[in-house]
Amino acid sequence: MRAVASLLFLLGLSTQAFAQDAITPAPAIELPAEAGAPIALASLKGKVVLIDVWASWCVPCKAAFPAYDEMYRKYKDRGFEVLAVNVDEKRADAERFLRDRRHVLKVVFDPKGEAPLKFKVRGMPTSYLVDKRGNIRFAHEGFTAKDVALYERRIEALLAEAP
Repeated sequence: MRAVASLLFLLGLSTQAFAQDAITPAPAIELPAEAGAPIALASLKGKVVLIDVWASWCVPCKAAFPAYDEMYRKYKDRGFEVLAVNVDEKRADAERFLRDRRHVLKVVFDPKGEAPLKFKVRGMPTSYLVDKRGNIRFAHEGFTAKDVALYERRIEALLAEAP
């Protein structure tokens, strides 16, 4: 997975943002969590979920991770969840990254890269906003600080929708 993502990064695809406004069902994923039982995306139906596909070696991921954690802290009481899907081949690499970053968002591990295949990830990082009914409503590739306002507008709009 790292070799493919590295190639995409070198080609410049990982720094190009894209937006997906079409409504499509989110693929089913169930991945081992940082602590506790595996987490299935289907178990979060009824909540707005940000799925962030990241790796410890990804430079924009290092900026995105604390921003998504802050978003989680801000909106969690309103029915918002974050699943940070780590795709490092070696879990120890991810654990080193996490040890230096205090967080409360949910981290799951996908060393085989099954979630990126199901979500058709083209570059790192890529994030998806899933509505309360389990549909992908927004997708974004790359990350800069200016993206925070865009995400927050989308999150607030999805939280305001009826289930």
